[in-house]
Amino acid sequence: MLTNHRSPHWLRHSARWPGFLVLALPILLFSPLAQAASAGELDLTSSLPGFIAVTLFLAAYVLVMAEEKLHMRKSKPVLVAAGLIWAMIGWVYVHAGLPDASEEAFSETLLEYSELLLFLLVAMTYINAMEERRVFDKLRAWLVEKGFSYRSLFWITGILAFWISTIANNLTTAMLMCAVVLKVAEGDKRFINLCCINVVVASNAGGAFSPFGDITTLMVWQAKLVEFQEFFELLGPALVNYLVPAIVMSLFIKNRKPAALEEHIWLKRGARRIVLLFLVTIVISVLCHTMLNLPPALGMMTGLGFLQFFGYYLRQSLPRSLERKRTRYSQRGDWRKLESLGSVVPFDVFTRIARSEWDTLLFFYGVVMSVGGLGFMGYLALLSETLYTGWDPVWANIVLGLVSSVVDNIPVMFAVISMEPDMSMGNWLLITLTAGVGGSLLSVGSAAGVALMGQARGIYTFASHMRWAPVIALGYVASVIVHLMINADSFAIFH
Repeated sequence: MLTNHRSPHWLRHSARWPGFLVLALPILLFSPLAQAASAGELDLTSSLPGFIAVTLFLAAYVLVMAEEKLHMRKSKPVLVAAGLIWAMIGWVYVHAGLPDASEEAFSETLLEYSELLLFLLVAMTYINAMEERRVFDKLRAWLVEKGFSYRSLFWITGILAFWISTIANNLTTAMLMCAVVLKVAEGDKRFINLCCINVVVASNAGGAFSPFGDITTLMVWQAKLVEFQEFFELLGPALVNYLVPAIVMSLFIKNRKPAALEEHIWLKRGARRIVLLFLVTIVISVLCHTMLNLPPALGMMTGLGFLQFFGYYLRQSLPRSLERKRTRYSQRGDWRKLESLGSVVPFDVFTRIARSEWDTLLFFYGVVMSVGGLGFMGYLALLSETLYTGWDPVWANIVLGLVSSVVDNIPVMFAVISMEPDMSMGNWLLITLTAGVGGSLLSVGSAAGVALMGQARGIYTFASHMRWAPVIALGYVASVIVHLMINADSFAIFH
């Protein structure tokens, strides 16, 4: 999940790390990244460096969990832990006469992270650019002005959250929809709470069947475990995951109609063209990966170049555009729009890049490199033996989906990709689905849930979400069953 640059201060000091995360830390200890994190030539799982590395990782995660109290960004401890873990690996391998092995493992792990970083950075930049051009504000204003009934608003915000999250991050999507609800709900706490739960479930489900919807789906796609078009086989299960709890919750909504509110929002110049450029960038990324067998990051970086050229055009043509608008608004007597021209500032792509959530991206690096080092030490084999040899892959993937409700789904997915279990395409789709929607079971299970607990503080809470957990769990089970039924043939297809 991408973290939005305009997240409030409290959100930047929050994450999917409740106090009871420590109970699930053993999963994290064995979660290295992709092929680069496969066990090295030396088994260090029973050695002193191995024990020290595990202790460092545990200590780093304790600091991450205490981030809100310590007021220390979560990237700091994992960055230090990653450096120390790989330093120990390098020391051991140098003294064993195998320096090239550790260097190659580190380089491959870093390459994997770099590809994901570039992809995410461009996606964040485009989302930030669309937000700065007021695309999301315009959508919110349109919904507010229409005066929909409470029940209609419940379904509209949920459906929009489901579809928007396929290309935008679930955090931005959820906060946008929550802003709409808070604006028109007239203080109806019960309705606001139900809408928040609905939006969290919808945004997580929507990202589960799109390679662009979540970091975990992006990782699976980039690792070539599931082809682009194959993700859409999860559309049915994802819809079921959203619709089952939504239908039940909608029955508890009083179908009254709030007063329509008038809100004037004008799109900034170039907003629609930036949306179009983003769609073009996505298409290029897909073609790079499917037709040219090149990383999707290539297409995204090319798209960033397009955005830079367009930003240059906007800056160069701004004076002429302002003059034309002043003349037109003066002739019409539209003093409100004429006054707004005084606050227009040139569009700057690099400002959008700088305002990306760098703490999240650096935290991502720390997790990737730390767990990659632990995997290279040999801890990967231990978890692989326990889960995918001792258990049926279907049950292992279902349980890991439940784990993702308390542990961030990024390291959980790293674990599975790193283990490279001998699974059918159906099972790869299953873990993609469960890791994506498992976070809906708890309010702290996803960035969307954490964000809305702050945005609707005192109304949408951990306890209020828990009251509907059985219904959400019913949707989780139903989505798994639907996947097993309608995609049964894919469970016989091995990569």
